[in-house]
Amino acid sequence: MPARLRCGTWLAFAISLCIQAIATNAQQQPGWFHAATGIGQTKFRVAIADFGPRSSNATTHSQQFTQIVRDDIENSGIIDLVSPSFYPTTPLTQPSELQYPAWADPNVKANYVAFGNLTETNNEVAIPAWLYDVNNPSSQSVVGKIYRGPATDDQVRKFAHQFADEIISKLSGGQPSIASTQIAFISARSGKKEVWVMDYDGANQHQLTHLGTISLMPRWSPDASRIAFTCYEPYNKLVSAQICMYSLDAGKLVAFPRFPGTNSAPAWSPDGSQIMFSSSMQGTPDLYVTDINGGKPRRLTFSGVGGATSPAWNPKTGQTVVFVSDRGGIPKLYMMNADGTNVNILDLPDKGYVIDPAWSPNGQILAFSWRRPDGNYDIYVMEPTTMQIINLTPDAGSRNERPSWAPDGRHIVFESTRSGTRQIWSMLADGSQARQLTSTGHNESPNWSSK
Repeated sequence: MPARLRCGTWLAFAISLCIQAIATNAQQQPGWFHAATGIGQTKFRVAIADFGPRSSNATTHSQQFTQIVRDDIENSGIIDLVSPSFYPTTPLTQPSELQYPAWADPNVKANYVAFGNLTETNNEVAIPAWLYDVNNPSSQSVVGKIYRGPATDDQVRKFAHQFADEIISKLSGGQPSIASTQIAFISARSGKKEVWVMDYDGANQHQLTHLGTISLMPRWSPDASRIAFTCYEPYNKLVSAQICMYSLDAGKLVAFPRFPGTNSAPAWSPDGSQIMFSSSMQGTPDLYVTDINGGKPRRLTFSGVGGATSPAWNPKTGQTVVFVSDRGGIPKLYMMNADGTNVNILDLPDKGYVIDPAWSPNGQILAFSWRRPDGNYDIYVMEPTTMQIINLTPDAGSRNERPSWAPDGRHIVFESTRSGTRQIWSMLADGSQARQLTSTGHNESPNWSSK
């Protein structure tokens, strides 16, 4: 190779490395990202044998249970699902049938195998389910459960998610799993923007509110019993943005005070005792904090020119809040103490504006939406101390916005126009395994429940 070409190639390579130090793609993540999310570490290989029906009427539910568990394991981000095409042909539905060498064979190379069976009557389904370490024949089961309940599709789905959660929790050292979690979002499919909820995988989508106006930005409480959101409701005979509250336990809206001006973007404190939101009740839109009943609102920011919105409480410490302000001309990220003191800008090395901040569950990483000078809207993550950033959605031509973290810290849900219309998508926190969750109507503003 000519020396000039070698030098030119090396220079291009060096420049590329410098660029990646600022923002890299999902395939080349830095050490701080792996440490904070657990993604990129060695994965266990798990096989999920077909759950055996104990009668002909149990066949459909046994197949449903098996497939849902496989899907949950495959989506976990920390486990490799062994392809069923490599499984031994001998049925495995109870511990006495487990042939350890067959599942540890080099053609299968499973570290663990899950299996069980299903019995069904007109009123009840019973599902004994196990997980075994195939490399340790002398050990007890890692997971051993019997699930009993109504013989319905919804109940079998819940049991499958619970079993997958058990497997993932055991193999991750007790870290949270997400198979039983839900996602709140805004959908206009019924004619108005209302609050909807679905399972983490997009199943069981159903409408919660029926206000007939406009609802925006739903936010789960830490105990997943309530959803605070922005709604348009009358105040002193004028319709303006207000904070509304929906109780999952009561199945209806519960009282929350109305305030002058516009009131939006609610955020829960990590202990669930306070709500922070943006309000113009004293003129400029600024951040206020109240108790969960809306009592004694206290102003935290004094933006002057511009305003402040989209607060995000650090869920680990509860001591810091990131928010968006355009006090400098365009929306940028700012960080402050939870009492409003010590406000600092989190400046990024480029033009464009930044919105939608969201903390990872361990409080180590920030996700946000960034509109770059080329006009693209993408999801980024940042390590706030070093200000290192990663672009998770480098797919020009679509808008990717409003990220929200799953409680496992390995998944993010967001809205995107990549399929042509605005829909809800999920992905691993490194940008891989993107999955479209909604397809009917216009859907936006997803928020992942904590449990």
